Amino acid sequence: MHIWRKASIPENTPIALTIGNFDGVHRGHQAMLTRLKDTAKRLTLPACVITFEPHPQEFFTPDQAPARLTSLREKLQLLIETDIDCIYICRFNFDFARIDPESFVTQILHQQLSVRWLLVGDDFRFGARRSGDFTMLQALSSANNFTVEAMPSITNDGERISSTAIRKALASGDLATAQKLLGRPYRISGRVVDGDKLGKQLGFPTANIQLKHNQPPLTGIFAVSVYGAIASSPATPLPAVASLGVRPTVHDNGKPVLEVHLFDFDRMIYGQHLQVDFLHKLRDEAKFADLSALIQQIENDVAQAKDFFKTARTHSSSMCSPV
Repeated sequence: MHIWRKASIPENTPIALTIGNFDGVHRGHQAMLTRLKDTAKRLTLPACVITFEPHPQEFFTPDQAPARLTSLREKLQLLIETDIDCIYICRFNFDFARIDPESFVTQILHQQLSVRWLLVGDDFRFGARRSGDFTMLQALSSANNFTVEAMPSITNDGERISSTAIRKALASGDLATAQKLLGRPYRISGRVVDGDKLGKQLGFPTANIQLKHNQPPLTGIFAVSVYGAIASSPATPLPAVASLGVRPTVHDNGKPVLEVHLFDFDRMIYGQHLQVDFLHKLRDEAKFADLSALIQQIENDVAQAKDFFKTARTHSSSMCSPV
């Protein structure tokens, strides 16, 4: 396992632990991590997490695996921001997939990690062929010197908060619902890489942001906020319009590309790591008859995005104004 630690934790130190894929680190995950930290503090134990890379579905059925909400880097950053003490990154491979439930509990949880308190989701499965469940975990826990508890599902308007529900909202362009379930705007981060310079030729220069996965959970044209473009002030958001898709007007069989046009911005930012928050979907991706029609549509997209930010600022100011 690869390990990130907030502070030095000696080997064989008892820990409080939770296990999961944590894709998106959404509000359900956040509630789980809060409970983990609260219990760990009460028991004076380090609060730790096991997560997997790659996602088991990506390992077994890569062509059928769902789109990731977060890259490994993004997920780790979100977990670190929750102020837990330790993250174990478990490499999911054939050897790990063959571990039976009893060996997973005895060899990994007990002998390797010295778990004293374990929190899992109410649908948790583990071991080869996912043959272990919560009942088996409870039966094995006392002999291996730890307590196990199940975390009930967290809901939003009666719907279980899950990575699947967030993917569904993003795929349909419902960014407001995705934001509610995540507890923040949906974000993609990546380094600015060299592109084909088409945006500059069309009069709308773009930052081409490297995607970690070829199957993003959303596509289309969006109003976005971009962080990291100003090196001296990386936390300052800049308004922009973004295109995420295969660019059918210029490519017949293109791979997904994330391009961002920052308003009134002319700095060189190649190599910088940007974070793009998706705030509002303007339209679906479309194929245009020629570049002139594409330019006209981009002009409309930019105008709509600017109107979105103007309306958002006006609404924000009115909400903060004294009565």
